[in-house]
Amino acid sequence: MFSRQLARRVVLRAPRRWSHTPAGLAGLNSVTEEDLAHFAKILPSSSILSTLSPSATSSSELEPFNNDWMNKYHGKSTTVLKPRTTREVSEIVKWCNQRKIGIVPQGGNTGLVGGGVPIKDELILSLANMTKIRSFDDVSGILVADAGCILQYLSDYLTPHDHVVPLDLGSKGSCQIGGNVSTNAGGLRLLRYGSLHGSVLGLEVVLPDGTVLDQLTSLRKDNTGYDLKQLFIGAEGTLGIVTGVSILAAPAPHASNNVMLALPKFENVQPLYKEVKRQLSEILSAFEFMDRTVYDLAVKHGQGRALNPQDIDGAECFVLVETSGSNRDHDEQKLNSLLESLMDTEEPLINTGVLATSPAQFSALWAIREGLTEAVSKEGKVYKYDISVPRNKFQEVVDKTREHLRSKDLLHEDAVKYVVGYGHVGDGNLHLNVIAAAYTPEIEAALEPFVYELVASYKGSISAEHGIGMMKTHALQYSKSPTSIEWMKRIKALFDPNGIMNPGKVLP
Repeated sequence: MFSRQLARRVVLRAPRRWSHTPAGLAGLNSVTEEDLAHFAKILPSSSILSTLSPSATSSSELEPFNNDWMNKYHGKSTTVLKPRTTREVSEIVKWCNQRKIGIVPQGGNTGLVGGGVPIKDELILSLANMTKIRSFDDVSGILVADAGCILQYLSDYLTPHDHVVPLDLGSKGSCQIGGNVSTNAGGLRLLRYGSLHGSVLGLEVVLPDGTVLDQLTSLRKDNTGYDLKQLFIGAEGTLGIVTGVSILAAPAPHASNNVMLALPKFENVQPLYKEVKRQLSEILSAFEFMDRTVYDLAVKHGQGRALNPQDIDGAECFVLVETSGSNRDHDEQKLNSLLESLMDTEEPLINTGVLATSPAQFSALWAIREGLTEAVSKEGKVYKYDISVPRNKFQEVVDKTREHLRSKDLLHEDAVKYVVGYGHVGDGNLHLNVIAAAYTPEIEAALEPFVYELVASYKGSISAEHGIGMMKTHALQYSKSPTSIEWMKRIKALFDPNGIMNPGKVLP
């Protein structure tokens, strides 16, 4: 019944082309040979990659840094610097500020909105060489690490200490904790652990003038004025470069279970979520939604099968529920009681479900959810929208988008093939996917600004967890008021008057 295939994430979308220099890059200078000579006084030659003389780096070696992992955004940087310490970062930034050279801080380069690659030829400052774990207190659970530590490495480090990083992403094998913080990454278990705004206790940040802001505290309580670290969580490197992170690790769960439920109609999702929260309470760690179409695509493209075809007859959507606790017998008893109560009613909220009874089955159920991105990409070219809307509007957003495309005569095999939705019900995050035969100007014009206007009508967010980057700067107005945007600009001008930090990103 279960597939053991593990899915890899593949996301494709047409690259956005820039026909002019964005305003954020106006007045900035390119890296010169003189600058390269200065950087050679700060860093060893092995930490400098440049196509400028006297360096012998080929342009092909810079391609992984100039192109995002989806091959969607493309920069033309001539120089990548890979400092090893905060002091080195400080000296580089100080020089760039004096010379008005744009800097793009880069972590694992796993972002989805072009926030980690240059728009033109800005200097790329890679944190990949900053990989030290500075300390871990197994009593308090507080971990202090360099920003360049890969998320999976931190997770592996914490395992013998019976703790976990309070963040789980599909890209954990390559993304870095500094980049996670800078983009306020959400992930699959935000329902259980909350956002990084809550679990990050302190940051070390190099400001745009080279000053080191050391707020790398390991205190749980510190009520001494403005909490400056919050400004850098989710700022996408536009206010400074995060070089160190103090984060509260969570106790590792000793028992994990999951169940895939088939629902007869979308209207049952919200009352189901309410009942699941009530009965599972502290052990509930994930509540993931997927509509029928995207589930069928996952089955079609080999991501696994949770239920037999006859068992999903009449199912309109599916929900994956996960529990994480400390006592397996206790957790299984609560989960079984939930399933019995869901079925033993006059009008059940679910048609049927399947409970994982082994680690292989547990992984197989998650493989379906994590394989949705790959499944839709195999079906065609995908326009992806990561949005926050009220939970009870998930299906309405999908349906309205589909009908809008139908009204434009774009809903057919040669244009848009499917409009599907899936996401994190626990935090109101819907992944709206429009699957087309090809990327075309007609489809993009039909989708934007329609999708953003639709989100705004629900007082939602145009970016739930992926950030703004360069992709959504033009659409920020749909989620932020003019007053909010004005104050964001003022904060940017205060911290970065020369506009060198990740120029052209976040702010329109």
